[in-house]
Parts: sequence; structure tokens; C-alpha cells
Amino acid sequence: MRKTRSRTTMVLLIALLVVIGIVVFIVRMFTDSSQWIQHTYNGHLSGNGGLSAAGTIYDRNGVILAYSEDNLRLYNSDFTTRLSTMHVVGDDSLNVSSAIQSSYRSNLTGYNCILGLGLPKFIKTGSDITLNLDAEACNAAYNALEGYNGAVAVYNYKTGEFICSVSTPTYDPLDPPEITEENEAEYDGVYVDKVLAGRYTPGSTFKIVTAAAALENIPGIEDEVFTCNGSTKIGGKEITCMHVHGELTMKEGLAQSCNVVFAELAQRLGKDKMTDMAKRMGFNDTYKINGTVTAKSTYNVSSANENDLGWSGIGQYTTEANPMQMAIMCGAIANNGEVVVPNEIKKGIGIVESAADNTSGKRLIDAELAQKLDEYMRYDVTSYYGDDLFPTLTVCAKTGTAEVGEGKEPHAWMVGYSKDEDAPLAFAVIVENGGYGYSTAGPVAVAAMEACASVLRNE
Repeated sequence: MRKTRSRTTMVLLIALLVVIGIVVFIVRMFTDSSQWIQHTYNGHLSGNGGLSAAGTIYDRNGVILAYSEDNLRLYNSDFTTRLSTMHVVGDDSLNVSSAIQSSYRSNLTGYNCILGLGLPKFIKTGSDITLNLDAEACNAAYNALEGYNGAVAVYNYKTGEFICSVSTPTYDPLDPPEITEENEAEYDGVYVDKVLAGRYTPGSTFKIVTAAAALENIPGIEDEVFTCNGSTKIGGKEITCMHVHGELTMKEGLAQSCNVVFAELAQRLGKDKMTDMAKRMGFNDTYKINGTVTAKSTYNVSSANENDLGWSGIGQYTTEANPMQMAIMCGAIANNGEVVVPNEIKKGIGIVESAADNTSGKRLIDAELAQKLDEYMRYDVTSYYGDDLFPTLTVCAKTGTAEVGEGKEPHAWMVGYSKDEDAPLAFAVIVENGGYGYSTAGPVAVAAMEACASVLRNE
């Protein structure tokens, strides 16, 4: 009797596990099947990476970026457009994992978890996707990079519309490169969308964070006068500045990008206050852009000595920034401290069409601090870069020249936003080994921002 009861219990346990397994499989079939079908081992997705009968991808103005015809996946007829939009659109493969053709392959193919894949087009539940991206704006940014590697991001900080996103190096999706040992240096990073996945030393663009921490934590800091003789000694070692600025306030120090001012501020603020502000500004965290998690910008001074802390305050030491995070930070400053997460997709069946995300509506800093940073970043432009730099826009910005060592030229940065009501745009530009931020990243930012402003103003 005892043996029979034991066997019965075992059978019931096995039956219960089988039932649980079936339930889990059914649940996962509904929740994950759209991802399962994208794997390369799926024989149903043969030819053109399974996109030979996929939907069309349009830019915001109806320009066709990718489409299927005669059992082939084809792309825009313009060579520059194919290059400039490749990292957002993708190619026939899954090499660019964050691209629309990778992330939303099931939507493009019209996959349905009940009816499956490969249904006649007239039965499919809709497979076209319209992006917020503007092809002409991307072309303008791509051309302005003039062969440099880097990243350009411009988005509407009020609506979240991601209008311009360019990453280089790139390639023609109609003629993907065969990467070998001989040419791998030429194509290093070609499969990475650097807007979302890049991480770079931020250089002086990080002084925005240090300024925010000082404004919030050091009473009377705006009235203090600093002295820059070309260097300062912190922790027994020198921190150098590119110029001898003489006496200047923190506001003037930001405009003239004085290392002495911001290294001394970081030392006074200390590790905890610097880390707290960096965290609030998006460092040591990520954002999710249409299902793709951005690379994490990092600020870690836990093991830093006094001199290291000083260098961290000017965006050096081990600090790294993601271009998308820097654009979002600037957008939040423009938006009185609140984040609106960028959104690549304007319309697509089964796709969330708004910028809503669990980080949208999140407040980075209070409105008063945001307005003070707005004043400082506007002063950067009017007093130092020149208000005529952006011909049709009222811009607040900060440049950066990030030292990367190994005898290489510094990375060139420019980040900021426009205050114009008809063109509320935030941007980040990084030009790898481009030298000075103002002279190299500046023209790229101007080209991208003016093109995006024209898009909004002509709609």
C-alpha cells in the first residue's frame, strides 16, 4: 500500500511538471515567438535574411528606405541615404542588432503568433514601419562628418521624435563588406550603432555635470572668483589647462572651458556629491530606445585619489559617456529638468508609437537648476562660440576636447539644444580623434541641427 501511494505521488508529480511545462511553453509562445522566428536557424527565413517579402520602411516624409520586390530586399536608390541611415534601418543580416530590421523583423514580416509566418500579404496584419527619422537630415550630418568616425544624434526634446541618427563607419546595405584580416581595421566598429552603443571619454562636456553639482551644493559659488595660471596642483600633482585664463567666475570658466575651475570644484564637492549628480544626469544608468538598451555612461571615483577626482571633474580620468545619454541630458535641461525619451518609430502595427517609456517623465534635476544651467550654456554660445554659429537657431551648448592618450588626436564633442519653440531640438556630436570640439564637432552639429530645424519648420 505504501509502495502504491509512493508511485501514485510520483506519477502525479510528473504529470504536474508536464502540465507546468506546457503552460510555460504556451505563455512563451505568445510572448517570445516573435523573437524565436528571427534566429538564423529558422529555415522559414531563407533568402535576404527573411526580408524578401517584408514590409516597407519609410522616413518621416514617406521616403522609402527599405522595401521588398521580386523576392529581394532593396534600399533607397541614393547612395548617401543608404550609408547615412544604415545603422537605424539595418541590412539583410542581424549584424546591426539595434537596427529596425533586426529589432522589428517579426513586425516587418507580418508574423502572427496564431497564424504564423509567410501568409499572403493581403492577410497580414500590417508590416510597414514609418520612422521619425529624416533621410535628408541624416545625409547632412553624414556629409558634415567628412569621413571621420563618430556619432550624431538629434531629437525633439518635447515630443521625443528621433529625427537624425548617424553612426560611422558605415557601409552600403546593397553591398555589405567582406571583412577580412586585411581590412578589419577599416571596418572596426562598423556593426555598432555608436549613437546607442558607443562610449567615449566626454572631456569638457562633463563640466555641465560638475557645474550642476556646484550650483546645487556650494552656496555663493556664482560670486566666487577663480584664478587660472595655466595649471593647478591637486593632491600633489598638476592638472593642466589649455590656456592661462586669469581671474574668472564659474560661469566664465564654463564658457572658456577652464580645467582649473572645474578640477578645483570637483575636489571641493567630493566623491559623493559628484557621483550623485552624475547619476542623476544619466551616468551609471541606461535608457531604452525602442527596445534597445543604450550603453551605460560611467562615472566611478570610488578608487580615485584627489588628483583623479580633479581630472574626473573635467571629464577625464575613467569617465565615459554615451552620445544618446548626453543628448538626453541636454534635452532634459532644455525641458526644465524632465526627460522625454527619444523614439525612432512614428507608425507601425503592433509597435508602441509614442516615446512613452518608464524613464519618460523622469526628472533629472529641479526646474530652478535646469534654468540656471540653461543660462550658463546659452552664455557659452553668446560669449565664446558666437551666436552666429547656428544661423537660424538660438542654441545652448558645450564643446569638449577629450584626451584619449596613446599619441592619438583627442575626440571632439559638442552637445546642447535649441531654445526655439518651432524647433525644440537636443543634440550630441562625437567625432573620433577629431581634435578640438569647436572646430571639428561644431560644423557637424550645425549641419545636423539646421537640417532638423528645417524639417520641423516645413511640416
